[in-house]
This record gives sequence, C-alpha cells and structure tokens, in this order.
Amino acid sequence: MTALVIDAGQYEMVADKVRASGSSFYWGMRLLSRPRRFAMYAVYAFCREVDDIADEPGEIAVKRRRLAEWRDELDRLYQGRPTHPIAVALAGPVAEFGLPKDDFMAVIAGCEMDARFEMVRPSMANLELYCDRVASAVGRLSVRVFGEMRPRSLEVANATGMALQLTNILRDVAVDAVIGRLYLPDELLNAHGITSGDPMMVLKHPDLVAVCRALGETARGYFAASDRAMAECSHQAMRPATLMKEMYREIFRLVEAEGFVPRDPPVKVSKGFKLWSIFRHGLL
Repeated sequence: MTALVIDAGQYEMVADKVRASGSSFYWGMRLLSRPRRFAMYAVYAFCREVDDIADEPGEIAVKRRRLAEWRDELDRLYQGRPTHPIAVALAGPVAEFGLPKDDFMAVIAGCEMDARFEMVRPSMANLELYCDRVASAVGRLSVRVFGEMRPRSLEVANATGMALQLTNILRDVAVDAVIGRLYLPDELLNAHGITSGDPMMVLKHPDLVAVCRALGETARGYFAASDRAMAECSHQAMRPATLMKEMYREIFRLVEAEGFVPRDPPVKVSKGFKLWSIFRHGLL
C-alpha cells in the first residue's frame, strides 16, 4: 500500500477538475485506490490545465508565454518548491510514484503544437510525435501510478495513447475543422488528391472518407499492439487502462460503422455501454 499522504482540499480540487471535464477517463480512475486515484486526478488536472491554454481563444504569443510558465512551474515542482495549486497537488504523486518530468514536459510541448496551429496537415511523423506527447506521455505517467511496471508496460502506454488519440482525431474531424485544425496527415491527404490547406474545404472533399478510413487502419493497428502488450501485464493493475481503452474502442467502432464520415456533433458512447463497461472491467 502506498504511503502517499493526501490533503483533502487538494483531493477535492483535482477531483472537481476531472468531474467537470466529463471525461470517460473518470470512471477508469474510480477503479483505483484512493491514493492512486488522487495521483491520477492530479495528473489529469495538469493535462486539462495546459490543454485549456492551447484550446481557449487568444493570441499565440500569450499562449506560448503561459505554457512557458508551466515549464517553469515544473522546474519548481521537481526542485521541491511548487507554487501553482495543481503542481502542489502533484508533488506527493511525483515523489511516491517516480513520475518523470520529461513526460509532463512532453504534454506541454504537444499543447504548444496546438497553440501554434502546427496541426494542420501535419506530416505523419509530426502527427505521431503529437500523439506521443499529448496521449502516450500521459499513458507513461499512468502506468507508474497504476503500479504496473513490467517489461511491456511502456509498450501498453505508447500503443494505447496512439490508439486513443487517433480515435479522437477521427471522431472530431468536423469539429476540429470549425476551429481551424486538420490533424489528418499530409501524406494520406495527398495520396487521395486532397491538396487544400483549408480545413473547411478539406471537409467538403469527396475523398475525405477514404483518408479517414486509411488512418483508421493505423488506429486499429495500435489497438491490436496495445492488446498484445497488455496480455503480458497484470489484469488487476491494468483495469483502469482497459476500461479507458474499451470506451475508446467503442467510439472507433461507431465511427467505423458510420463509414468514417465526419460529422458534427461527433458520435457518442451510449450510457448503456458505459455502464456495461464499468461493470465488466470494474467488477469482473
């Protein structure tokens, strides 16, 4: 049992951030013991905080400055003198679970890619880098909190992060286009004769579905890689990761069932499926 000491006020502060987000990750976190749950809430609260900087309206220079402030805050955190409430909440989990600073820095770098509008027809290499930063890095932090560091644990984190983020991208093509983002890779767009750099113009192209279908095959490969690596990990420790992945696998299934046709609003997982998944992976 972890010796992590939890401050009640800090716990409620980070828990409120997770609940307010409406993220399906909340239910995976609920499967953890209270100390590990607090750690995951704090990690998620950090991710939400820096992601909001990238997503909210504002000048790019201001966003970059605020993200740079978070880099400075991480420096203070790892020097034992955090000042931001979320960084203060992270101090215990960082020490208890050995959470690497590099992964937190990677999340900031990924959000900075969004803030600078780099994610419009990125190369496949840049798309993979982005997914690693905003998703797989969080997975690498998570498996340490879960207490699951077997030889293939980081493979689970990396493959699952890629699968989940690509699923997000495929689900949100239409929504992202409205805010000027186009995460689909340049190579796939060119291969299907789509040359425009305007996300709204790309959204109208008759061959966009073929691009999404091709990227869907990449996502499917990452789901399979995650399954193979997870089979060699502890079922009990990986229950939160399994629940999160199954929620996203259902989103992928729904997007695929609709033929990968982008739409706004995007597909949503039914309450019935969520309850069944919580029961299956939380109790069985």
